[in-house]
Amino acid sequence: MFKNFKFNTLLLFIPLTSLVFCFNTPKNDDEKMSTIMISVKNTLSYLHYSPKPINDAYSQEVYKQYFEMVDNSKRYFLQSDMAEFAQHKTKLDDYLNQGDLKFYKLTIDRLYQRVDEIDKITQDILSKPINLDEEETLLLEPKKKDNPVNQKELAAEWKKYIKYNILQEMESMTAKEEIQKEKKDSVQKFNLKDTIKLDILTPEAKRVKATAEVKDLVTDTFRRFKKRNKMDWFTVYMNSYTAVFDPHTNYYSPKNKEDFDTQFKGKIIGIGAIIQEKKGNLYLGELTIGAPAWKSKQLAKGDKILKVRSTPKDEAVNVVGMLVDEAVRLIRGKEGTKVVLTVEKEDKSIKEVIMTREEVSIEDTFARSIVINSADGKKYGFISLPSFNADFEDVKGRNASDDIKNEIVKLKAQNVEGIVLDLRNNGGGSLTEVGDIMGLFMNAGAYVQVKDGNGKIQTLRNKSSTPLWTGPLVIMQNELSASASEILAGAIQDYGRGVVLGSPQSFGKGTVQTFVDLNRFLNSTDDFGSLKLTIQKFYRITGESTQRKGIQSDIQMKDFYTFAEIGERYDDFALAWDKIPAVDYQATNYFSVTALQKGIEARLKDNKTYQLMQESAQWKEKLDKEETISLNQAKFNEVMQTRKSQIKKFKTLSKFNNGLKFTVNPDEAVREKKDEAFAKKTENWTKNLQRDLYLQEAVNVIAEMK
Repeated sequence: MFKNFKFNTLLLFIPLTSLVFCFNTPKNDDEKMSTIMISVKNTLSYLHYSPKPINDAYSQEVYKQYFEMVDNSKRYFLQSDMAEFAQHKTKLDDYLNQGDLKFYKLTIDRLYQRVDEIDKITQDILSKPINLDEEETLLLEPKKKDNPVNQKELAAEWKKYIKYNILQEMESMTAKEEIQKEKKDSVQKFNLKDTIKLDILTPEAKRVKATAEVKDLVTDTFRRFKKRNKMDWFTVYMNSYTAVFDPHTNYYSPKNKEDFDTQFKGKIIGIGAIIQEKKGNLYLGELTIGAPAWKSKQLAKGDKILKVRSTPKDEAVNVVGMLVDEAVRLIRGKEGTKVVLTVEKEDKSIKEVIMTREEVSIEDTFARSIVINSADGKKYGFISLPSFNADFEDVKGRNASDDIKNEIVKLKAQNVEGIVLDLRNNGGGSLTEVGDIMGLFMNAGAYVQVKDGNGKIQTLRNKSSTPLWTGPLVIMQNELSASASEILAGAIQDYGRGVVLGSPQSFGKGTVQTFVDLNRFLNSTDDFGSLKLTIQKFYRITGESTQRKGIQSDIQMKDFYTFAEIGERYDDFALAWDKIPAVDYQATNYFSVTALQKGIEARLKDNKTYQLMQESAQWKEKLDKEETISLNQAKFNEVMQTRKSQIKKFKTLSKFNNGLKFTVNPDEAVREKKDEAFAKKTENWTKNLQRDLYLQEAVNVIAEMK
């Protein structure tokens, strides 16, 4: 969860002043990276909630973390490389203190060297016939592997990896053929018009086609790798230092920070088009209805982008072979300015299109509601909240609390009798949005306690005493509900205002971060990036931390993630759980959770769909833990056949229908008639809601709440 920036700046202003005059302006990239290293070290040491001693023990943890990030698969570095690198294992703390790039340069230069060698090795492997009948096994678990001893072992490892990808690609082709055959059989069975043309390839034709696909994949992978800016690897290097402090403290390069801000605010300034890469070329993907690319009437999905001019007066930049994120940055710019795209249409004609950049909303960031029509004729409101988004720079910018307020108003106008607020997969956002959203459902009161590294505790309160919705409320959560989601669910649970339904426990992220711009320490106009820094822990009004433990659901339903190692408690460097004194608060206890729990237990006891979902999740988790797989084609196919028979057993899950009917809000019904993309998105959304067993139970629970 990322704290309200303004609030954090106030907290950090006094201690930061002691660091302001630490550095002179760097003259080149090496000096810039050195400056960043020292600045990050000082910021961590002075401002982190729980600073670690920068010593040899810390160095060894950083060393381990770094190679897990750079070569976790042990597919690039040789044992001789690792022996050479190991001489620096206890020196990384010194390098951080001094801004010494020795280890970074050694490892990244060697990585690029190995990539060049492996590129040639893989091209050689793919230029010759590949025997898929050999008795070979690929080790999938990196922890069980050693780095290759020499070039011969390196080549053998990559040959296995290529074989594995070819076999997977062939299996994918077979699966597509089977789906097409099923469709054709169904069409013929019901005497429908048969337009399905089966394209069944021979095993040899599949092998040839799959090999070509894998060759393209490998070639593209190395091409993109070599084009990657070395500063990107420096970001990885710095994050091996920060991750050992805690998993949510990270260094952000300027472009990473820009991407974060875009997602957090839920808007970009651009042309409203997805850019996709294929075989070294960039293409337009889906166009956002109403955005500049769509309004131009000259661009379409599939157009190949040849050149970009950031303004009509600039030189055109050839983007063929460019990485997607580099091209995107050329296309984005200030609102109201012009950008020019040169594209090749499907008929090979060349077009130059001038557009004016506009603000484009990322709608998947924002809250959305729909009316659920239950079998007994009652209406319930469903609100999906993907994130606690906020825009602190634009007073007209969107934020989660205003969006939720608007959705409640729409639902009340349709006379719903209860509201389900879905926080599943919501990783958090702005802390202050939690209080504002809480105020929509209940009277004023404390909603979270915040403690800094000095032990100072602050209580944040919602001051609104005019709740917009006072009826039944169910909060849905799962293992990916984190941070701000956990604060809101915890507060609603502690006050007894509503019922939390979902996975046994949420993610367990009980820490607060702020962004510290490293530029503030420098007399420079250059951008040195930012450090997202853990500065506080938050606690429920009961005094209990959500760190590691998360929020336990009132009504527990195991889900697809329950059997996986997801959550803060699985991270080696996560801060510990603890407890502080509770604040004074008055629980309302509107609902009998015990009675509701008995109801759901009775329903789930004989629910075959729910039981099958648990079995499916456990089977998937078991697959993920398999350590080896045969690369002999016959044996590989046997394994795939066994898996298919198991998958067939779970196929009914995709056809599950909870029987709920949905009605979109009137304003959205009008929009659907004008906006084809929005209509399709709504159709897919409602289909997914109809397959949602957990939503069905949320509606059952809310119907029983008195």
